[in-house]
Amino acid sequence: MPRTIYFDYNATTPLDPAVRDATIPFLSENWGNPSSVHHVGQRARAVLDGLRDRAALFFNAKPSEIIFTSGGSESNNLAIFGTARLLAHKGKHLITSAIEHHAVLHCFDYLEAKEGFKVTRLPVDSFGRISPDDLKKAIRPDTTLVSVMAANNEIGTIQPVAELGLMCRERGIIFHTDAVQWFGKEPFSDIHQFNADLVSVCAHKFHGPKGAGLLYIRSPLLPDPIVFGGAHENERRAGTENLPAIAGSVYALEHFVKSPVFDKIKLLPLSNRLIAAVDSLQSLHLVSSREHQLSNTVSFVVKGADSISLMACLDLEGICASSGSACSAGSLEPSHVVSALGLDKKLANSLVRFSLGRDSKMQEVEYVVDLLPEVVRRAQGGR
Repeated sequence: MPRTIYFDYNATTPLDPAVRDATIPFLSENWGNPSSVHHVGQRARAVLDGLRDRAALFFNAKPSEIIFTSGGSESNNLAIFGTARLLAHKGKHLITSAIEHHAVLHCFDYLEAKEGFKVTRLPVDSFGRISPDDLKKAIRPDTTLVSVMAANNEIGTIQPVAELGLMCRERGIIFHTDAVQWFGKEPFSDIHQFNADLVSVCAHKFHGPKGAGLLYIRSPLLPDPIVFGGAHENERRAGTENLPAIAGSVYALEHFVKSPVFDKIKLLPLSNRLIAAVDSLQSLHLVSSREHQLSNTVSFVVKGADSISLMACLDLEGICASSGSACSAGSLEPSHVVSALGLDKKLANSLVRFSLGRDSKMQEVEYVVDLLPEVVRRAQGGR
């Protein structure tokens, strides 16, 4: 077996060689600033306009509806802050879910704590699924924005975003979905399948470059900017455009999304083998859904252990996995996603996520399965 087994594809994917090649001309030959009026800058502007046109064609959208950003976090921030502030005169009630990525949750926390908004955080069932009925009940006359992710990064649960989005549209409420974990994993026809006014995308989740993403903004909505300076990106996002990263992200969209680079036919047997191993160990509890689930993601909690110990024991064996817990200033915080499932704090502090990708092999899965009982024993304090 190789020294490294990488089962952390939900965190990031390796840059595809063809994507890298797509960025190189804009690191060397066509390096101008697209906002410059001279011929070097205008050559770069023509490329930028062409890339925006390609992204719009891919999404079946208008070029003006595509805003290039630095990634998923910025796209989420622009969608939430920009829309909430734009529509504050109409109402200051916002809705999200309890299991969103922190790039979404922390935006709502800030708006609630600092700007006088009221936020409803929808509960989820024991596998992280939101009920459309709960959203319907939560909507108020002063609700202006709903934000629900398409697929969860920690446990892989897929949400009924099209149904939620339609419910919002029928009521004149703006709907945003953080679709960062959807692209390259789940079927995609065009951007309208989400019934969303705002959709966040991040390139490095499907073999594109880091520091690159975009926000789809359904016309005529124009969220207030959160970065100020020049009139870049339809005056929504100041700052010189990162042309190499944009070129790479558009290439990755075109090649790895409509034919998902995370192949379900290949990945489901691998994930099912991991799930069978989790089910066979008494101290492990599967938290991933068995029905509405990303095919590459298997998440579980471990009784009598914590995530730091589990991650360390796996890493010593060359296995790269992830956890919903975060180490901050020496303290371990339990996964807010697992806590929202109704499990106690100790279990929420022991999340392990295996997320597979296009290079994952059954041989690697079997290696992990064979090692898992011993890894768990050591993390639980066994000698």
